[in-house]
Amino acid sequence: MATDTFCGGHNFAADRHWAELAIQAVPDLAMQARANRAFLTRAVRYLVSVGIRQFLDIGSGIPTSGNVHEIASEASVVYVDLDPVAVIHSRAILAGNNRVRVVQADFRDPDRIFADPGLNAILDLNQPVGLLLVSILHVIPEADDPARILARLRDALATGSYLAIAHGTADSRPAETARLRELSKSITTLVSHRSHDQVERLFTGFDLVDPGLVWVPEWHPDPEDDIDHPELSFNYGGVARKP
Repeated sequence: MATDTFCGGHNFAADRHWAELAIQAVPDLAMQARANRAFLTRAVRYLVSVGIRQFLDIGSGIPTSGNVHEIASEASVVYVDLDPVAVIHSRAILAGNNRVRVVQADFRDPDRIFADPGLNAILDLNQPVGLLLVSILHVIPEADDPARILARLRDALATGSYLAIAHGTADSRPAETARLRELSKSITTLVSHRSHDQVERLFTGFDLVDPGLVWVPEWHPDPEDDIDHPELSFNYGGVARKP
């Protein structure tokens, strides 16, 4: 479920209904979504600071205020989402922006993503790319072999590329995450929370940058950020470089 559902902006009736049920189960869920959005912002700023000038954001939802193309305003950005309605809205919002493309494709089909002419029009895969997987991997079950998919994505990227992941976990709040998982059975997207070790293994082939894989509020917090009880975010976040 896209963070836009909880953070305002564009969303749809089915999203809103699911969000209402989810917030009943976990009242501070919107705060968790905002924590992930803030992580995305800080991760993109960091990647810009180390020289990344092109981004591939898979599972992007609808790029509303504060998204990658605004944070990295001089970069080329490709947004990828499976939902055709989200893609149509995204293309309408971004019409006329020559630095951005929107691709309709499934994370589980990386070859389709990399073959897209829109992507190849603005991304040079021979140069480093910032690959963003924020709030998507927890809807990819083990049966789909996310490690294999990530290996394919990694192998297509140039040396010096980076991977940023935010991923839900049951490590800190097992009762609440169990309720969310049960609730997710009512929609087509079953939530698959993973442990710290499981999420860390998704970075295989990349070198995590400091401070490693941590609760998302702990990753390069801004001076004004409140990071008391970061485990309440029930999301791990990390950024890593392809050597």
